[in-house]
Amino acid sequence: MIKNFKFILFLFCITNTVTAQNNFAKFVDPFIGTGGHGHTYPGAVMPHGMVQLSPDTRLEGWDGCSGYHYSDNYIYGFTHTHLSGTGCSDYGDILLMPMTGEPSPDNKIYGSKFSHTNEKASPGFYSVKLDNNILAELTTTTRVGLHRYTFAAGNKSDIILDLQHRDKVLESSVKIIGDNKVEGMRRSQDWAMDQHIYFVMEFSKPFMSKGIWVNNILENNLTEKNATNIKVWFQFSTKDKEPIMVKVGISMVSIEGARKNLESELPGWNFDQVRTDAEKSWNKELSRIEVSGGSNANLRTFYTALYHTMVVPNVANDVDGEYRGRDNKIHTTNGFTYYTVFSLWDTYRACHPLYTIIDQARTLDYIKTFLTEYKDGGRLPVWELSSNETDCMIGYHSVPVIVDASMKGIDKFDKKLALEAMEKGATGNRYGLSALMDHGYLEAEDENESVSKTLEYAYDDWCIATFAKSTGNENDYNVYIKRAQAYKNLLDPQSGFMRPKKNGNWITPFDPREVNNNFTEANSWQYSFYVPQDISGYTLQLGGRQRLERKLDSLFTETTKTTGREQSDISGQIGQYAHGNEPSHHIIYLYNFTGKAYKTQEKIHQVMTEMYHDAPDGLAGNEDCGQMSAWYVLSAMGFYPVTPGTTDYMIGTPLFKQVVLHLENGKTFTIDAKETSDKNFYIQSAMLNGKAYPKSYFSHFDIMKGGIMSFAMGNKPSLFGSENIPTTAITDDKIVLNPVIYGGEESFYEPKHIKIYSAQQGVKIYYTLNGDDPVISGTNLYRQPFPIANSTIIKSFAVNEKGERSKITTAKFHHLSHNWSIISPTPYEQEYPASGHDAFIDEMKGTVNWRKGNWQGYQKDNLEVIIDLKKQQDISAVTADFLQDTGAWIIMPKEVIVEISTDGKNYKPVYDQSNFLPIEDLKVQIKVVQATFAAAPARYVKLKAVQYGKLPAWHEGAGNDSHLFIDEIEIK
Repeated sequence: MIKNFKFILFLFCITNTVTAQNNFAKFVDPFIGTGGHGHTYPGAVMPHGMVQLSPDTRLEGWDGCSGYHYSDNYIYGFTHTHLSGTGCSDYGDILLMPMTGEPSPDNKIYGSKFSHTNEKASPGFYSVKLDNNILAELTTTTRVGLHRYTFAAGNKSDIILDLQHRDKVLESSVKIIGDNKVEGMRRSQDWAMDQHIYFVMEFSKPFMSKGIWVNNILENNLTEKNATNIKVWFQFSTKDKEPIMVKVGISMVSIEGARKNLESELPGWNFDQVRTDAEKSWNKELSRIEVSGGSNANLRTFYTALYHTMVVPNVANDVDGEYRGRDNKIHTTNGFTYYTVFSLWDTYRACHPLYTIIDQARTLDYIKTFLTEYKDGGRLPVWELSSNETDCMIGYHSVPVIVDASMKGIDKFDKKLALEAMEKGATGNRYGLSALMDHGYLEAEDENESVSKTLEYAYDDWCIATFAKSTGNENDYNVYIKRAQAYKNLLDPQSGFMRPKKNGNWITPFDPREVNNNFTEANSWQYSFYVPQDISGYTLQLGGRQRLERKLDSLFTETTKTTGREQSDISGQIGQYAHGNEPSHHIIYLYNFTGKAYKTQEKIHQVMTEMYHDAPDGLAGNEDCGQMSAWYVLSAMGFYPVTPGTTDYMIGTPLFKQVVLHLENGKTFTIDAKETSDKNFYIQSAMLNGKAYPKSYFSHFDIMKGGIMSFAMGNKPSLFGSENIPTTAITDDKIVLNPVIYGGEESFYEPKHIKIYSAQQGVKIYYTLNGDDPVISGTNLYRQPFPIANSTIIKSFAVNEKGERSKITTAKFHHLSHNWSIISPTPYEQEYPASGHDAFIDEMKGTVNWRKGNWQGYQKDNLEVIIDLKKQQDISAVTADFLQDTGAWIIMPKEVIVEISTDGKNYKPVYDQSNFLPIEDLKVQIKVVQATFAAAPARYVKLKAVQYGKLPAWHEGAGNDSHLFIDEIEIK
């Protein structure tokens, strides 16, 4: 008996040990990222769940994108949908909030203050003891949220349902069924222009009374209503510490879909069991990566990061397979799960490559979702949200997600359809693609963010080329491998920077630290290293490995100060490296391509230990749907995918003494670094499956085959990685660089000289001056600079020794009809210069797409400008073009005043008007202000424009100064 007891006790201890070892969820802190600019939420969610049940503490502003910010102390309510780490707001649907006393539709009354000391969160669970003395607890299944509210004794224990909360409601409805059920829908507009959500709600206890507010006015005897501002109250009589539970099934499809979800996933009322099941699900997901040999803080940071990669994308189909497609119609899935929330500009870099290692089944579902979106809506997703294409961010980065998976053997999808969809997304007349196809790169006048788009299109096109070649489509390969080299036309070999061009020439002056509309949330420093598809070609054009190494060194030693536009995304800086935003994420690993892997190890260790920690402000920037965390997860394991679409991972430096990857194929891959520590982060040598391994990279298939990668670590740099240097290289169909046409400003009065130049050796340049495409002939051969005195269109191409041609560069020069000049203008914003000092009178008009340039911007100061007509003449009209884009803070002036003078000293007012456009007019538009008056002699014209001033309280930028944008001033 004693022996049996000891044996049972032994088994019990063993079981507890295993259970404790597999409780990865205990290391997850959902509050990490909820402070600073992380933009995460702390509430209950299942892995990739449709429901994200979390408190809302903030209704607006950039740091309120997730609905919650750790600096707040007031909860408006608990809503069922949230975004994780985005830079734009949306979701926050179907709000419930418990209160006591007389129910109110006012969220300042039904909401409650709270303290973080009374708040708890873990995977699949959230609770808070509100200052109104109600305990709120939340847990969830994949498609159903479960609330448990514990009240004190009383006969006025209320639960408020608010369908108007947060974003603009297009339509909503509610229907109360009996004394414990409610159903309805909410259709809203914000980032997603047409979001549908349906719900079925059931209470664990009948309510004694209820009521419906419409437009915040109580309407008697209503049990159902359709309107755009609906709120409902339910009142209960409760004993002390009596819990009332509410379960809410949601659907993007229909009320019936929400009902099926509720009945299938949560038929009962066992809150604690649902919470336990959620934790089990999380432990199963988190156990895919088992790390050990780090501090508890490291473990919390790591497993919270892994958790954040698993809260999105989100299941979007109901339990019966129905989903709302990109065509806004209802469809049914065929053997896969349909997902939503694809932040692809962010997540293609590390998050999706991580999934190809630890979650191949879902990866295949993501690709099938992409292709289904193409079939339903005609395009692959760019930034898809709730079956809406937001077209936020740039590129077509669903392509690298598909190609990366395919190259790694995750390819059980329709490849013919995939290639068709890729090419459809890479062509057409949108976002500069037609200009890209015409002249091989983008200039500032072609498209805003021209440098970033050129570079990211080039990488995406390389992915298309890679996929085309792998599927035997050589013609497509030849087209896209040329497009993949577009970056070469923006790399200035003299400075080593990616520089914007305009009118066939480099834009000057140029400051690589300047944040402006030629780049996406970044500057030239942060984008000049973005050539993942052809690092060898980039290095060669730059001047060799040593120059690349020096360029990288300079990036990290440069001042952290940026110039130009304030960009909150540029954060987490080491010099001009900005870890808080995605364009920088691969850069440190480029040291491996110089043979100096130890410099990668230094900087990776610095970022991991300085820019990630286990606190609410533990992220250096927006979480961005898992990308910020995926960088950490991969880097902490010791490697990173610099070029998704290849099968290589660059080796960095492991943070933990051991990492075990539990793969879906049943195998394990172990990374051992037993000597690693805060000081021992330099790799001295490596072994793969017991054999010496000198390379600073390894293959995805090394992982998939299972095995052991061992690192010997030390506190000093070594020669590890100095040989067998990694490479990505485009070796086929190398392009000829476009010529650069040096001619200065587009508008001119005096004759000017034109120079045409190519940085490529051994080419001849041909050109025309009449706008016709050049041909190879002696008369069109460029030999030396030449003058022009009239309006001229120059077209030019280069030809190499093989007879291969570049694309055509075009420059247009406009001869001014006058020689006017600007006197003592108000200083303009450097990031919005248009053509500079004489922009108002260059006879070149801007368009509503102000991001392309040609608009001069002013902030804070009122505009005052004097135009010297050079001679006295009779004038009777002055017109000025202004732009309004309220969402971008660009507002029409309050007042415009025109004065004229013959001597430049004494001015006569001839026009004074105000109230041109209301700030509430959100249409992006050009307003021509026309001052007409009786003809009068003048040589000088003074125009004053008064700023709108501080943005109003309802505006997202409330309290900030508006911008004033002006373009052409015409005088007759």
